[in-house]
Amino acid sequence: MTSTNDDAVALAEALMACPSVTPATGDVFAALETMLLPLGFTVDRFVVGEAPDGPVENLLAWRTTGAGPHFAFAGHLDVVPPGTGWTSDPFVPVRRGDLLHGRGAVDMKGAIAAFVAALRQLPDDLPGTISLIITGDEEGPATYGTLALMDRMAAHGMRPDLCLVGEPTSSARLGDVVKIGRRGSVNMWIAVEGSQGHVAYPHLADNPIPRLVRILTAIEAEVLDEGTDWFQPSNIEITDLEVGNPAHNVIPGRASARISIRFNDRHSGESLIERIRAIAGPLGGAVTAKISGEAFLTQPGALSDLVRGAIREVTGVETELSTTGGTSDARFLSRLCPVVEFGLCNATMHKLDEAVAVEDLRDLARIYALVVERALRG
Repeated sequence: MTSTNDDAVALAEALMACPSVTPATGDVFAALETMLLPLGFTVDRFVVGEAPDGPVENLLAWRTTGAGPHFAFAGHLDVVPPGTGWTSDPFVPVRRGDLLHGRGAVDMKGAIAAFVAALRQLPDDLPGTISLIITGDEEGPATYGTLALMDRMAAHGMRPDLCLVGEPTSSARLGDVVKIGRRGSVNMWIAVEGSQGHVAYPHLADNPIPRLVRILTAIEAEVLDEGTDWFQPSNIEITDLEVGNPAHNVIPGRASARISIRFNDRHSGESLIERIRAIAGPLGGAVTAKISGEAFLTQPGALSDLVRGAIREVTGVETELSTTGGTSDARFLSRLCPVVEFGLCNATMHKLDEAVAVEDLRDLARIYALVVERALRG
């Protein structure tokens, strides 16, 4: 198949013109389906979940041409709310100079468009399976997003051999950073119960604040690790402290705090929860927790070398392998196969007047095409 240089740009504009604040459903998925059907893909769109985290629409698409590896591309069509103060309508894509502006330009409708444009460049006889794993719930709680897609893949008897996630990983220029792992994330809520009373009669009350302060002091003193070859040190941050006591002469009956831990692959979410409970429990602190994702690392090797080689060929850039940044849906997909993340420059993601360089869209499509062809040809 062949492609014009403007395929990626036109496809990005079509996706960006569909408002899709998380959780996304509807028009934006119909637009992507319309792009994929002429390329011979089977498209499975489904809506799952109930409020408050749903409903969410997801799209699983695949095409098989003979025996060969299964290469998957993963991403999301949902976007964060645009906010106020844009120079133009955030859902009316507009080119100004060398930039294409609109919500989702880099995070990450632009990368999805570039991948579809790449598909149009691939030879017709390329062996193997190509799939797209596209969710409408990455920017939100991710309850009914990629995890539901993984269940759907299992129901279809599908499991990729390699996966590329199109998150905006590049920093100063396209291709300078590829993510081979991410730290895990866990949030915990610590509550200390006391007994309310008058400040003049402290013996008739039980102030929970001093105990909560001692708990937080002990947690703050914890050193989880010194980092690893690929990960920075794990860190604990106190992100909220609440008593909610409007009266100056009342000892409160309850105090609570929230902490957030970003951790490397020396830990698991559960092990950290137990570690905090061991600190808080003796001082009367009750801990509840939510693990957003575990740490993962795809060891440098065949997949990262393949992506770096394609980047070098198209742009001349020497790529840094990194595990920095927040979480992504790669944390789920890493359970299935080796996964790396590579996409557009992230300088404007989640910002007003989000924008992508038009030439970056074209180059990204070329890079993706090389990656897919070389992965399937082995």
